Amino acid sequence: MKSTIEQLKKWLNEAEAIVVGAGAGLSTAAGFEYDGKTFNDNFSYMHDLYGYNDMYTAGFHNFESLEAKWGYWSKFIYINRYQTAALPLYLKLYDILKDKNYFVITTNVDHQFQKAGFAKNRLFYTQGDYGLFQCSKPCHYKTYDNEEIIKKMIDSQIDHKISSALVPKCPFCGRPMTMNLRSDDKFVEDEMWQKAAQNYLQFLKNNKSKKLLFLELGVGWNTPSIIKIPFMTLTAKFPKAYYICINKGYNELLPEVFDKALVINDDIAKILTALN
Repeated sequence: MKSTIEQLKKWLNEAEAIVVGAGAGLSTAAGFEYDGKTFNDNFSYMHDLYGYNDMYTAGFHNFESLEAKWGYWSKFIYINRYQTAALPLYLKLYDILKDKNYFVITTNVDHQFQKAGFAKNRLFYTQGDYGLFQCSKPCHYKTYDNEEIIKKMIDSQIDHKISSALVPKCPFCGRPMTMNLRSDDKFVEDEMWQKAAQNYLQFLKNNKSKKLLFLELGVGWNTPSIIKIPFMTLTAKFPKAYYICINKGYNELLPEVFDKALVINDDIAKILTALN
């Protein structure tokens, strides 16, 4: 392990630019939980009535009404987006990267990077944000901040249902609003999403000839086309690039990057603590 940490430190210190790719495993390592005490303290009724044991699975329930749906989801969003402050592991990661030339691409939607201090113009949230609504059709490609109405939903609940007056409706077509989370082809890639995507591509273009480190944290194989495969492909393509994958679980390398990669099959929190 000591030699692995030393290699990781060496590549971090030598890098002229760092692209961080973050998946659900990073938030899990940071302490985010969708089951256990958090679920039992806030959503025990979903277990008692329907048998669910975690927030994620319960979110796919076919709710009897929009009032019941938003009774559940308003609390879900509040807990995971607004109530939870920056977690120590994200603060630790920021401390490691804050003085470096970095960019972050992530499939996480919990806003932890911005809470920890990462610059907004160096972040690309590919899969959306718990803090945004969009039209469910969608009839137009714009998103809406939801903090104010989510807190009103929380305060108005009776028997885990919100007031009908608070059910969010599209200001253009009147259809129900939904969350700006990628789950199908209706996901809205709004102006800010497009800008973040361009910032990411520009960062790659500006640094492709430099000592560029692709640092992958907690990314699995559910959606490898967003971070994992591109990271390895670009590592093979860019002459001075290196790839590091830190993830507790199954991690496979493309043959093209065998001599330019470091795979650490261990807990992310443990590794970042060792770095510090």
